[in-house]
Amino acid sequence: MLDFTSDIVDDAPSSRTTESAPVDDRALLDAYSNAVIDVTDRVGPAVVRVETGPKTPNGRERGGLGSGIVISPDGLVLTNSHVVGSAKEIRLRDVEGHVGDARVLGVDPDTDLALLRANGVRDLPYAALGNSKTLRRGQLVIAIGNPLGFESTVTAGVVSALGRSIRSVSGRTIEDVIQTDAALNPGNSGGPLVSSNAEVIGINTAIINGAQGICFAVASNTAQFVLSEIIRHGYVRRAFIGVAGQTAPVPRRHAVLAGVENKMGALLMQIEQDGPAAKAGLLPGDVVIKLDGVEINGVDDLIRVLDRDRIGRRLAMDVLRLGRLRAIDIDPIERKPAR
Repeated sequence: MLDFTSDIVDDAPSSRTTESAPVDDRALLDAYSNAVIDVTDRVGPAVVRVETGPKTPNGRERGGLGSGIVISPDGLVLTNSHVVGSAKEIRLRDVEGHVGDARVLGVDPDTDLALLRANGVRDLPYAALGNSKTLRRGQLVIAIGNPLGFESTVTAGVVSALGRSIRSVSGRTIEDVIQTDAALNPGNSGGPLVSSNAEVIGINTAIINGAQGICFAVASNTAQFVLSEIIRHGYVRRAFIGVAGQTAPVPRRHAVLAGVENKMGALLMQIEQDGPAAKAGLLPGDVVIKLDGVEINGVDDLIRVLDRDRIGRRLAMDVLRLGRLRAIDIDPIERKPAR
């Protein structure tokens, strides 16, 4: 009889001895932490502290504090217009503590953005503007700035919502705003909202007082448009017709009589003398319901349609006057730049 007992191999795990591999602390960090650390290392050096007002504080003029992001090696810096305001003296402080003067190239209160130029510096660390149209709700975002004066602070969160609209300091609405739950505080204004690819996809602009975890950033695509306009013209070009108005409901009987579907429109309250609207024959009390083929459901729609592409063009406007539909031709002019 053949004996096979000596040929049996014990494959039980208990019979094997293995050496434990050395533990790397970085390997213990999860993917979330690694992403935040990587973005901070790559974008952090490009974030600057924006200081306004005199170098020596005095009782007459107080300084302000905000954040900014360097977007080119020759010293172009994006921040908020409400951060720089009308300051005559602006200084930029980097993460290493170096301080340099800066000047304003242009501001756009309608989007709460401003473009600065750092004086006498080159080869600065900078960050790239990304495409905010590729964002999705729930995506990881990182905010870097100087909240409450604490420099180089990093907070992380997710994109809570897209396509929001908020009111700017000028009274106009800022469109395509990003809502995030990344913690922001005064001093974060003007700092970057960054994706996990280390691309700037927003400029932090507003915090709702009393709310928890609801913060807003101007989308990078809006910032790119404002940036290009300021570089080319020194300001953002927009059309102007010389009216003041408010959003108002369209009476149902008037809509039926005129054959329109609008439930709301832009009610004209004031007409500027010798402006395009006055020359076109518009009157206070007219309700604008369509301009250049675009349905107008309020003042914000009217403002949105009056962009740079409609400067100097004759536009067809439909208005309700005393319940009757009227067609009016109007010639928008270029709006005067903000000071």
